[in-house]
Amino acid sequence: MLFNSYEFLVIFLPLVLFVYWQLSTNHRRAAIGWITLASFFFYGWQTPYFLTLLVGSLIANYTISTAMSRVACGGWLRRTLLLLGVVVNLGVIGYFKYSFFVVENVNFLVGTAFKWHQLILPTGISFYTFQQIAYLVDRYRDEIENYSFLDYCLFVTFFPQLIAGPIVHPKEMLPQFMSGETHPKASHFAVGLTIFFIGLFKKTFIADGLITLSGPVFDAAQQGHGSNLIDSWFAALAYTLQLYFDFSGYSDMAIGLGRMFGIRLPMNFNSPYKAVNIIEFWRCWHITLSRFLRDYIYFPLGGSRLGPSRRYLNLMATMLLGGLWHGAGWTYILWGALHGLFLIVNHSWIATKKRFGMDSLAPRWQHVALARSVTFAAVVAGWVVFRAPNLQSAGTMFQSMLGMNGVALPLKWLTGPENLLGVMTLLQTSGVMFSDLRVVHGRDEVIHLAALLAIVWFAPNTQQIMSDWEPVYETLSIDAAKRRLIWQPTPKWAFVCSVVTVLAILQISRATEFLYFQF
Repeated sequence: MLFNSYEFLVIFLPLVLFVYWQLSTNHRRAAIGWITLASFFFYGWQTPYFLTLLVGSLIANYTISTAMSRVACGGWLRRTLLLLGVVVNLGVIGYFKYSFFVVENVNFLVGTAFKWHQLILPTGISFYTFQQIAYLVDRYRDEIENYSFLDYCLFVTFFPQLIAGPIVHPKEMLPQFMSGETHPKASHFAVGLTIFFIGLFKKTFIADGLITLSGPVFDAAQQGHGSNLIDSWFAALAYTLQLYFDFSGYSDMAIGLGRMFGIRLPMNFNSPYKAVNIIEFWRCWHITLSRFLRDYIYFPLGGSRLGPSRRYLNLMATMLLGGLWHGAGWTYILWGALHGLFLIVNHSWIATKKRFGMDSLAPRWQHVALARSVTFAAVVAGWVVFRAPNLQSAGTMFQSMLGMNGVALPLKWLTGPENLLGVMTLLQTSGVMFSDLRVVHGRDEVIHLAALLAIVWFAPNTQQIMSDWEPVYETLSIDAAKRRLIWQPTPKWAFVCSVVTVLAILQISRATEFLYFQF
């Protein structure tokens, strides 16, 4: 079931909320049982087979965690049980997500002809698998108590974050369900509903509208057909913005849904395109995945404790695994390697500045603008690889973006071309062509992308707008200059939110999956 579908908005959500609030005041265990049952129904709505896999995973992981609680902390048996749990989880995700990729590449490298069908990837398997690994590790370290099986099921399957995150920790979630904060409150519903419909607007009105601006050029690259420089950059920027508003929209909707139930989910998205370096980008993009990779891969590998060389090796290994987590394909591995390289360069530059005493110099606004532009260009380059179905089409896109397939300026941009004949002739002798582009139909599309870029670079994000109402697990702040944009329960904001809601719902002509659902 999709958040952006009528059956979810009109039937499932109102019914689940109504019953939950009726039970939550005096029957906490029944309320927890109800929301857990609803989450199972939500997950199995389209493919019941995947629900069987999820239930089996829950039983196996809870059995192992319970067994760990019965043996001495730090003993060999406890370590063995943890290793067993991690291996089982990675084995399941490896079978469904990576087996075809491995067999395909073994056949290519060795010349064998093993037969293996590409399996349908269970929805959300990467998210709930990582979440259960985190639970096992925290239980191994005695950082959490041994919860009941019902509580454990709720922690893993809570439907607002089940399919595509955020990846949560039990110490963040379960104490909230046990506390009185989840009792019915009008503020919970008002804040949650506002955040949810802002997210829905981002998904249906903005992100889905960008598909037609990026798809044709990437599809042409998949067929081996290059595009001109303007088309290719326009498509790359359109996809960059599509992914931003799609994932930002999902994150808002998940946070809004959680808040309707009185639960504050951790922040998962914090204006990453405002980042002035790649380190900051990864602190703001898919925050809970970055946290998982840091806590359960980077730190156990040694982090930065073993010297610069080992630190850079750990960064590259972590980002390669992060890329592979997104999908079984060389493009994802290359994307992870690119960001690993970007992080190494970023840390090396910081170390160099510190060595020469430049780290204490306050950056001027020109330097900040340049740093943000360079970071954004690196991110766009990474998204091209991320979006491309294979390395060949990624290479074709980069050739086009470097102008190797020509530069074409659209005639529709020009007014009074008879007055520009001399300029056009001069440009044509330099290899510039004039044509009607496949993607850039005119100034409207350029203005559209420019407006969206201005929003992601300069406007406060949803959580900042709602910061007075503690929308997420963390504490947020907003610049004093932007405080006039903070949401308040006033008629003005009610009107604005009503318009956003109507526009978002009217765009649900066809429920499209969120981009991160495929991971």
